Amino acid sequence: MAETNHNTVNAEEAKQEQLPTCISSVIPGWFSEISPMWPGEAHSLKVEKILFQGKSDYQNVMVFQSATYGKVLVLDGVIQLTERDECAYQEMITHLPLCSIPNPKKVLVIGGGDGGVLREVARHSSVEQIDICEIDKMVVDVSKQYFPDVAVGYEDPRVTLHVGDGVAFLKAVTEGTYDAIIVDSSDPIGPAQELFEKPFFHSVSKALRPGGVVCTQAESIWLHMHIIEDIVANCRQIFKGSVNYAWTTVPTYPSGVIGFMLCSTEGPSVDFKHPINPIDDDADKTQKPLKFYNSEIHSAAFCLPSFAKKVIDSKTG
Repeated sequence: MAETNHNTVNAEEAKQEQLPTCISSVIPGWFSEISPMWPGEAHSLKVEKILFQGKSDYQNVMVFQSATYGKVLVLDGVIQLTERDECAYQEMITHLPLCSIPNPKKVLVIGGGDGGVLREVARHSSVEQIDICEIDKMVVDVSKQYFPDVAVGYEDPRVTLHVGDGVAFLKAVTEGTYDAIIVDSSDPIGPAQELFEKPFFHSVSKALRPGGVVCTQAESIWLHMHIIEDIVANCRQIFKGSVNYAWTTVPTYPSGVIGFMLCSTEGPSVDFKHPINPIDDDADKTQKPLKFYNSEIHSAAFCLPSFAKKVIDSKTG
């Protein structure tokens, strides 16, 4: 969790407010996200109640009820999702790749233990097999208990959960198995660090069929252009089809913006900017309607601010 300081809730205040001292705050009862990944700033949410705290084999896990964003899932002091804005991330990381290829059948999700990506993949009626490899079983269990509308993805009969290391899982995959791979990772520190490195991207490329696609969480253009620059350069070397960067707005993520790398392997061409596989939002009446994604925002996601476009284009040109 974030380090405490002289402005943090002290032990007595925490006891009175029923808040643990590991929540950094300026005002008692507020959660502030503090990390070396975004030095000099913190985003705060008002805490109504702590619902769960635990330590898995990999990270600290917490769920709290916020005043304005519903329930919030926090891993190692960093917000992973909130009930209010999770749609902006889950829908985009899933439909940007899956709407860009015809009839995806086999999909692999790396990470994404909360189940939100599974929920979105399940909207695609062409999909026959959905594998998910999540390293932390506690994240799966906590999500099922506290975020049932997100973890509903696990209920789909096409889903198979593999609890384990995504890097090792990919190495064991038969070449050309998947039409799409979605890497829903946390930031490149701690257990997710390997998911941002070149050997992992090699494994992804090998596991995809010709013309297969990958979409991976790729940080914020406002905070992490140095990381994005490296990711783009690595992907350009490994993926011989399309290589593109897209972004979406998620208010509770640092800077309110998060990006995605979208790449395809050599084979049938993929134009990520112009979706060819629209979602029939009325096909499955059991699914709740899309809240964020549509074909217009799909194309718009690839329009970059000039400062980011200059750097990314120099690596992908």
